[in-house]
Amino acid sequence: MLVFTVPKRVKQNSRVGLAIAYLSLGSNLGDRLQYLKKAIKEIEESDKISIKKISSVYETKPVGCENQPQFLNLVLEVQTSLGPLPLLERLLAIEKEMGRKREEKWGSRNVDVDILLYADLIVNSDRLAIPHPRMHQRKFVLVPLAQIAPQTLHPLLKKNVKEILEGCDDNSVVNIFIEKI
Repeated sequence: MLVFTVPKRVKQNSRVGLAIAYLSLGSNLGDRLQYLKKAIKEIEESDKISIKKISSVYETKPVGCENQPQFLNLVLEVQTSLGPLPLLERLLAIEKEMGRKREEKWGSRNVDVDILLYADLIVNSDRLAIPHPRMHQRKFVLVPLAQIAPQTLHPLLKKNVKEILEGCDDNSVVNIFIEKI
């Protein structure tokens, strides 16, 4: 396992070979399903990113700021030659191109893309934390992740996704919205 911290103002090399990463996508504004489909299309068309698996789409209540529409969520398994920070930059660019506005923490959004896991890396920087720091507490992430990668190991918790989901204290309901996107 590789652990690294990327200091401010230090560029990370964008080539790390091919790595498997897991991305969480969510939307709760407008035509939620269309936003997810467009985000998937943009990710697939990105240089150096290839989608390997797509979970079902799940509908969930919002977390954090609860006075907003319900979310549609899914998880992607991607293979990429981008390093963690260049991957983040590409995903943020996709969000911006799709009209994402960051006005309120945990607020409504037309699209949200988070890096959950990147190979077995642990990344701590001012811009990025991998594994995602709250993924083990959120069923809306764990349920779709367990669907496509139940045996994937969380590098900090030393448990696989299925075990984390089974021990998760989150009591929220995660319903399948559509099985195949």
